[in-house]
Amino acid sequence: MIVTFVGHGDLSVGEDLETKVREALLELLPSGERISFYCGGYGAFDDLCAKVCRSLKSEFPRSEVLYVTPYLSESHGKKIQYYMEAKLYDSVVYPPLESVPPRFAISRRNEWMVEQADLVVAFVCRPFGGAAGTLDFARRKKKRIVNLALSEKG
Repeated sequence: MIVTFVGHGDLSVGEDLETKVREALLELLPSGERISFYCGGYGAFDDLCAKVCRSLKSEFPRSEVLYVTPYLSESHGKKIQYYMEAKLYDSVVYPPLESVPPRFAISRRNEWMVEQADLVVAFVCRPFGGAAGTLDFARRKKKRIVNLALSEKG
C-alpha cells in the first residue's frame, strides 16, 4: 500500500494536527501489510507527516518513509543529503521528471505521488494554491482521500 500526503506549505501545525494524522493512519492502515509513505519534504505539513510516519514504524514494521524529490540538481542534493544523514527518510525516489521544466517539477511530482497512491491524507482548507490543485487532481483520479481539514472521507 502506498500513502501520500497533501497539505499547505505555510500551514501552522501543532500537536492537535499531529495527533489527527497519527490517529487517521492508525485507523486506515492495515496491519501486517507493506506500506510506503511518500512524502514531499516541503513545508510544515510535509515535515509533520514524515515525523508521524517515522514514529509509526514500530506499529508497521514493514513500512518505509520515502522522500520523493522533484529535482536532481546539485543544490537540491544538499537537502537530500541532510535528510538522509538525519534519518528523516529511509530512501529517496525520483519520479520520471527529466523533461519537466523546473518551475513545474513540484506540481508534476505531486501528481505522480497521487497517481501511485492508494490513500491520500490531506490537510487542505483553502480552495486555491498548489495543495488545493493536487487534492483536486486526486479527486479526478478517484483516489481514496481523507482530508483532515474538512473531515472529508472518500
